[in-house]
Amino acid sequence: MQDAAGEVQLRDEEGGIRPDFLHAVSAALDEKDAAKVRELTLKLHEADLADLIELLRPEQRELLIAALGGDFKAAALTELDEAVRDQMLEAMPAEQVAEALQQLDSDEAVYLIENLDKEEQSDILAKLPYFERIALERSLEYPEDSAGRLMQTDLIAVPPYWSVGQAIDFLRLADDLPDRFYEIFVIDPAYHLIGAVPLNRLLRSKRATTIESITEHDIHPIQVEDDQEEVARQFERYNLTAAPVVDRDRRLVGVITADDVVEVVQEEAEEDILSMGGVAGSAVTDTVWQTQRQRFVWLLVNLGAALLAVWVISQFEATIEQMVVLAVLMPIVASMGGNAANQTMTVTVRALATKDLGPANAYRVIGRETVVGLLNGLLFATLLGLVVYFWFGNDELGLVIAAAMVINFFVAALAGIFIPITLNYLDIDPAVASGVFVTTVTDVVGFFAFLGLATLWLI
Repeated sequence: MQDAAGEVQLRDEEGGIRPDFLHAVSAALDEKDAAKVRELTLKLHEADLADLIELLRPEQRELLIAALGGDFKAAALTELDEAVRDQMLEAMPAEQVAEALQQLDSDEAVYLIENLDKEEQSDILAKLPYFERIALERSLEYPEDSAGRLMQTDLIAVPPYWSVGQAIDFLRLADDLPDRFYEIFVIDPAYHLIGAVPLNRLLRSKRATTIESITEHDIHPIQVEDDQEEVARQFERYNLTAAPVVDRDRRLVGVITADDVVEVVQEEAEEDILSMGGVAGSAVTDTVWQTQRQRFVWLLVNLGAALLAVWVISQFEATIEQMVVLAVLMPIVASMGGNAANQTMTVTVRALATKDLGPANAYRVIGRETVVGLLNGLLFATLLGLVVYFWFGNDELGLVIAAAMVINFFVAALAGIFIPITLNYLDIDPAVASGVFVTTVTDVVGFFAFLGLATLWLI
């Protein structure tokens, strides 16, 4: 599809890259028509360019970078899926990567090379100007997923005795200001953070006013080693647009802005969703073997859980042989319990991630989930007991499955909340490990309760 000017449109109505645009770029790359490639891609926004790169074949990605040459937008690399980004960086000469890093803010530059091995990092960093190299090396020393990796070191800091006029003149004349900033920070001679001045307050104040008199002291600095999830929580809790980052001595070392936090929130949410499905780290750009290896372990664990449930059933083989209808009904108890447990588990894992669930309210939440489990168990036990009675004409069988349903719903509620809390206490990510344990508990208890009661009552 083409627009009024005859150019191939980039995206369709749903926001995806149009197949005809992708085909046009792919054809130009296969024909090594650099002029056509530049015509199609030179004006693309870096986010659009990144989406296009991910859809290309690996060899075509390298041809695209070569065709664009010095006009390649380095910011597109930060938008790429991790596996694609690393493949691109390995294919690019160290000099070209170093040039790309100089086009980026310090936090984006760190994000770009943090996953490369030390040797590759050293080769790239050696080709940077001295001060930029030192800044990046220091940021790379901070723990992964910490505020130190997330922050940018380009910021504006002034002493408290300056006047507003001095500060504004400095902003006008300085050549190395950050591309975007929302406030200036106030520091003492030892670079200890005193406070901050929002830009709107600075611009509304008279030139003779001292910076100290308009400084906000009630700010929320972030420790440089804080985890990025804690950083995101602070931004949400205090409605921050930007936040200073300080070291243990309260010296100002960087700043984190809201656009960085949005990426963290998206990354953490995606990680939790993939982890609960047992495919953490997976992406549509992965190869067959990468995808297979990632999923095999999780499926193996689930196989072990399924075998445990089957072993429980095998202990009641004689009971099932005498009353075959039990084999028809027993999956209902396990399935309903599993679904109920997953509901509780999902809410609990999310509450733990957002710190809405902690020691202060744990007993109240546990009590609520237990009561909800019992109430749902009683309601569905009554409903299913009546269905079984009218279906099979056996009131005792109806009572057995009703009792098993109540038991499994109660256990499901407890498992759905206690397992994530326990894993979190042991510093194990509950989003990753809770599902298989919860499913195993509800399957085993469901089968054992139903078949055990049937053995005692009916046989």
